[in-house]
Formats: sequence, C-alpha cells, structure tokens
Amino acid sequence: MTALAYDGTAMLGRQLRRMRNNPGLLILTQTMPISMLLFFGYVFGSALAMPGADYRAFLLPGLLVATAAGGVMAGMFQAAQDTHRGVMDRFRTLPMSRAAVPLGQAVADLVVTAAGTVPLLLVGLAVGWRIEGSAAEAAGAFGLLLLFRFAATWIGIFLGLLTRNEEAAGQLGGATFLLPLLSNAYIPADGLPGWLRVVAEWNPISAVTTALRDLFGNAPVPEGAAWPVAHPVAGSLAWCTVLLVVFVPLAVRRYAHGER
Repeated sequence: MTALAYDGTAMLGRQLRRMRNNPGLLILTQTMPISMLLFFGYVFGSALAMPGADYRAFLLPGLLVATAAGGVMAGMFQAAQDTHRGVMDRFRTLPMSRAAVPLGQAVADLVVTAAGTVPLLLVGLAVGWRIEGSAAEAAGAFGLLLLFRFAATWIGIFLGLLTRNEEAAGQLGGATFLLPLLSNAYIPADGLPGWLRVVAEWNPISAVTTALRDLFGNAPVPEGAAWPVAHPVAGSLAWCTVLLVVFVPLAVRRYAHGER
C-alpha cells in the first residue's frame, strides 16, 4: 500500500503537469456547461419553466452531474493517447505498482474537476441559483458529485486502454454527450413516454442529479419514480459502488496486461 501511495502520487504529479501543458480538453469540458446554463437558462428558460420552480435552479445540478459524467470522455481520451503513443508500455517497464498509473490519472482528474466546478457554481449564483439546504447537505452533494466523477473516470480509463487509439477514443467519447439527454438532467423525467422514462430513471445520471437537487433544496424528489430516483442518495451511492467495483479491477488488469 505504501508503494502504491508513493507511485500513485508520482503519477498524480505527472497527470497534473500534463493537463497544465495540454489544456484544450479541460477548457472544452469546463466551458461547455457554462454555455449551456446561459443558453438553456435564458433562451429556453421561459418555455421550459416549471410550476413552483425556477428552471435555472433546476438546471444547474443537472449540468454539474453532466460535467461529472464527462469523466468517461476525459479518462478515455487520455488513457488512449498514452497507450497509442507508447507511454503505457514505458511505464510497464518501471518498478512500480500496476495500479499507480490509472489511479494517478483518476485522482488528477478529480482534483482538476473540483477546481473546475467553481466557475460553473459562480455563474449559477449570478443567474439566480441558490443552495436552499443546510451546509452539511451541500457538502454531501459536492462529495457525491466528486464520487460520481471518480467512478466515471475509471470507466473512461478502461475504455481508453481497450481502444488503444486516440481517434477511436475521441469518436466514442463524443457519444457520451448523449448520456445526459437520456436522463432528468435537463428536463423532468415524469413527462417522458413510459419506456423512455424507465431508461432515464435507471440512468445513473438521473439518480445523482436528483440527489443534488434534493440536497441543495432546489427541487423535491419526484413521486412514483424508479428506486434509484425515489431514493436518490442511496441510489447514487449504489451506482457509484457498482461502477467502481466493476471498472477499477478491469482498468488495472487491462493496464497490467497491455495488449494481451
């Protein structure tokens, strides 16, 4: 464990320097939610206004979670880039823990995401979003958001190691923008057709979004929803646990074995 912590810290520093020197993907993933908040909030806000709730306050938690789900794309592209350029092969020749490289990438992404969330929150406050719940509930919401980002990043790392190609990872990563559209991130799921509502409510993004809205005090938990949305905090923790239990071992094993 000591070796993993030492090696993981070294890889964390390497990933942070890498992000600093290549900020393009980071800028894209951080500025897009702000653009969507302003566009949807003001252009569509009046048409999508909901009784008893301000749409921009409803929208912001969804955008936070959609940004967290972007960890799939970020993790996939960075892992595929390192694999395609032979960096992973060089790391495998070093006497270090096999879990250190993917762990360093996941933790570095988490650190950058935590810092990158601040501008979106400030813009949200400027357009009328407020935290209506307690400080403890708000802290729990942010913790849940970062846990979901951490789990999403491990999915991306595994897929990036699997594809081994920057172009393929970029194309596949672009498809992840569809995931928030199949959830309640932007609109309430209770107005969707029956089958589509089921898909949306069993989407992990819906559970985490509902949990954030509930903890921030922005919107009540919808009645008659599927279990992960009807019990959003428990549902979110369950989803994150399942994703981590599945994809952390898969990513570490894929990195350790390379092409085999």
